[in-house]
This record gives sequence, structure tokens and C-alpha cells, in this order.
Amino acid sequence: LPAGAEPNPTFPALGIGMDSCVIPLRHGGLSLVQTTDFFYPLVEDPYMMGRIACANVLSDLYAMGITECDNMLMLLSVSQSMTEEEREKITPLMIKGFRDAAEEGGTAVTGGQTVVNPWIIVGGVATVVCQPNEFIMPDSAVVGDVLVLTKPLGTQVAVNAHQWLDNPERWNKINMVVSREEVELAYQEAMFNMATLNRTAAGLMHTFNAHAATDITGFGILGHSQNLAKQQRNEVSFVIHNLPIIAKMAAISKASGRFGLLQGTSAETSGGLLICLPREQAARFCSEIKSSKYGEGHQAWIVGIVEKGNRTARIIDKPRVIEVLPRGATATALVPDNSNAASEPGS
Repeated sequence: LPAGAEPNPTFPALGIGMDSCVIPLRHGGLSLVQTTDFFYPLVEDPYMMGRIACANVLSDLYAMGITECDNMLMLLSVSQSMTEEEREKITPLMIKGFRDAAEEGGTAVTGGQTVVNPWIIVGGVATVVCQPNEFIMPDSAVVGDVLVLTKPLGTQVAVNAHQWLDNPERWNKINMVVSREEVELAYQEAMFNMATLNRTAAGLMHTFNAHAATDITGFGILGHSQNLAKQQRNEVSFVIHNLPIIAKMAAISKASGRFGLLQGTSAETSGGLLICLPREQAARFCSEIKSSKYGEGHQAWIVGIVEKGNRTARIIDKPRVIEVLPRGATATALVPDNSNAASEPGS
């Protein structure tokens, strides 16, 4: 806020700590909403990596219920250890993936920065100027609200397990609980989910009167739930009962002794939105997002509740794991019969 200015409830501001900054502008009751994100490659396909990077940047706007983006910049570093031929093949594909995802989100990349670096890095900046009714401040959860998640967990486990297919020492730790085919299917599912925009969920946040939301990325579902809980104006806490997880990834997490997937600390990339919805709206939200009118692949599950508390979040001792079947997998090939509830919102 300008020096000496009082906070204005009509034009809320949001600074460091949440998904996007919201800055009230000097002109006409508008706010600037902006976010940036970048990371290292985690899938083998450079085009898909570009799409995932763009989806990940836009997701921070979508977590505010914002569906439009006015402008994007792309940040790219090319590895100095790549040959000239590798650079000429890989770089245009990453840029094309990023641009295509931006176009799907109704925006465009108008600039950015490219450098040479020891590692490949890809990311960007998303900017939009909004009226107050276009975004949902992440601070209004009330006791009795329901927590809904719009993508399954387990992306990091899936991409790591895929890398371990070529590492006998690591593979031998998990090959008793998962087959090579199951890892391939999980990897494809994770890649598809990471590249899927959270734009549909952002639009439905308005339809179903969402009270707060965040996206699930590097700190895992527990870390981001705790961060969201701290932002709440009311004295509430979040309790998570259900964990929708890409099929077999929970078993890999246990067998490998890594990740902390069932504890909610496993990092996700370009994960789903975690949304606080009024109890009477949550099941309808989950049903609506699966409608064919929004295209293929959107999912949602009820994962927890909002109760009275001191702005914390926790996962119950024995959460229900919902095994989410990869597309292209048959139920019998992957998961016991009792887990075909994956497509239904848990309660």
C-alpha cells in the first residue's frame, strides 16, 4: 500500500506467501495479479515439459479463481552441456509446448529471457489485471466447508519411478510392488495430469461459491494445506481424510522409504487445486467438473473438512487411499476390485 494509506477491504491486497500477489492499482478499482514459477525438467519429452511448465505458472492464477491471463513471459535456460544439435532440437519443442498451453489458456507469450546455464530451467511469469469480482481471495473458509482436490497425487513418485526403470539398484527396491508396465502407465498419467490446466476448476470455483483455494505443488498436499489454513480469517483448521493417488504410487512410496506420499509431504508438480467449498456444493462441483462439456480428463474428489481450530492442517492417522487408475489401464490389470471407487468423489 502507498505510504500512509489504510487497508481497503473493497480492494484487498495479497503479498508474499500465497500463490499470486494481488496489488491494488492506482486506477479505477483494478488489481494487478501476478505470479512466477520455474523448475528443472522432470519428463523426457521436451514439448510436454514446455506444456507442464506453462500449466504450472498459470495454476497460481487459477488458484485465485482467475480464468483469464492477460500476458505471459517465458523464462528458459539452455544447458551448456548440450550439443548444438540437441539445443536446436530440444529448445524449439519446449517453447512450442509452453506457447501451446498458453494458447489453450486464452493468453499469449510476448517475451521473456533465455540464457545458457549448467542446467535446463523452464518457467515463466503470468500477469492479469482484474476487477474485484474476478478473483477469490484465499481467506474465507468456514467451519463445515469441504475440501476438494482436482488432480490425483503422486506425480513426483511417478516420474522418479520411471527414471528408476534404468537404475537397477533403485528398481530392485520397488519391483516387488509394481511392474514396469504399471510404472509406464503411471508416468504417462502423471505427465498428462501435470500438463492439464486448472482453468476449468478455477471457473467452477465461482459457480459453486468457493471460499478459498490453493494449488498443490512443491510442498505436497500437507504443506500447501497448512499454508492455506494460516491465511484464513476465521479460526478454522483443515482435516484431510482421503488421498487420491495415481495407482500403485502409494506402494512405491512405502517400499522405497522416500517421498512421504501418505504423510502428505511428497512434492507435486503442476498439481490440482485444493478448494474449500460449502458442504452442499462440494459433490455437485465434483460431478460438474467431470462433465464432457469441459473436455476429457478433469477429476475431483472430496478429501477433507474444515473444522473449528487454530489455522492448522493435518492428515488423519490412517487416511483412505483412493487408487486412481491411469487412463489406458484396465481395472483388473492394476488395482484390486475394491479400489474402483477412484472415479467417485470420496466422502
